[in-house]
Amino acid sequence: MLVTGANGAGKTNLLESLHVGTQGFSPRTRADQQLVRIGATGARVALAGARDGRAVSLEVTLQQAGKRAKLNGAPLRSAEQLRSEVATLVFTPDRLAVVKGGPAARRAYFDRTLGRLLPARSQLPLEYAAAVGQRNAALRRVAVGVSTRDAVAPWTEQVAALGAALVESRREAIGVLAAGFAERADELGLSAATLDYTGEPPTAAALEARLERDLERGVTGLGPHLDDITIRSGERELRTFGSQGEQRLAVLSLLLAEAEVIAEQRGTPPLVLLDDVLSELDAFRRRTLAERIGRVGQAIVTATDAEALPLEPAQLLEVVPGSVSVR
Repeated sequence: MLVTGANGAGKTNLLESLHVGTQGFSPRTRADQQLVRIGATGARVALAGARDGRAVSLEVTLQQAGKRAKLNGAPLRSAEQLRSEVATLVFTPDRLAVVKGGPAARRAYFDRTLGRLLPARSQLPLEYAAAVGQRNAALRRVAVGVSTRDAVAPWTEQVAALGAALVESRREAIGVLAAGFAERADELGLSAATLDYTGEPPTAAALEARLERDLERGVTGLGPHLDDITIRSGERELRTFGSQGEQRLAVLSLLLAEAEVIAEQRGTPPLVLLDDVLSELDAFRRRTLAERIGRVGQAIVTATDAEALPLEPAQLLEVVPGSVSVR
């Protein structure tokens, strides 16, 4: 599906609403009130579709009292539960931070990917972050003299155990993606693309060995909260030595590779949302990408005009401020 419209017409808002309606949160912000129209008291996204020949309805309501979601009319405990029911992948121009940004952006991206590919371990990044937070708090209490070093030890054990599990899970998720990422990148003209995890599992002994430094700084200075994932084309690290076009191709290749893995694992392809994805690609890469996204399931692409997509879309929509029409 191709969605066209002038700049500022609302194309990105349409994709954002689809993400909110299928995942329970915005890809742009976690501040739900930013999603509500100025002057309004709430917002609602309602979607209807089909999966494996059966009707599916999704609904997310945002109000001052909180956020609620329904699946086929049944209330969910939280809107984020939708993620376990429907997989949605999104590309927006700010996703280039996955390649060109700092390590925190890559850790966050691959931890979300981990949650989709290894759902049984989806809470592991949060559990590890909570353990690090507790250890940091214990370190600071010792530093100001209101606690003893013995209080740090249990959290050291927790950080070591959860950190080792998180490193293993990240490596596994990256391993699942690596071959498909290289193949999709090669199709798009980004040769010899690789993903390398840089970091080792923390141990209690290693954390204890640097306890003095951690006490001085009040933070845990070892563990996967400081690790990075290096994205390369051949010998070049794309963060530093890749053009913006190559960085875009790398992010798209990651998304396409994940879409294929999800389709294989779940038996149902994800919804793929691609915002302004074609604007900086040459004619060859636009056609290659268009042909590939036609194979990953339902994909919705935005562009300022229909000519940006070199293939005939299955459906063409036009957005003007306040409405969407079929062309």
